[in-house]
Amino acid sequence: MSVCTLCGATFQCGQTDPQASGPCWCVALPPAMPVPGSVAVGCWCPACLQQRIAAVTPPAATPAR
Repeated sequence: MSVCTLCGATFQCGQTDPQASGPCWCVALPPAMPVPGSVAVGCWCPACLQQRIAAVTPPAATPAR
């Protein structure tokens, strides 16, 4: 098991956990930008990573009518 460096939650990381049977769940998500100066270096849990991606992803443009 891995520990989220942001919130401390435990989760399965296919990249670092020796017992993982496949790629990490995070490869299915869009890439996130690194957080400059963040002390949370390392893997983040699904909830923290999805929140970060949502925070840095601009909202989709609404088509003009």
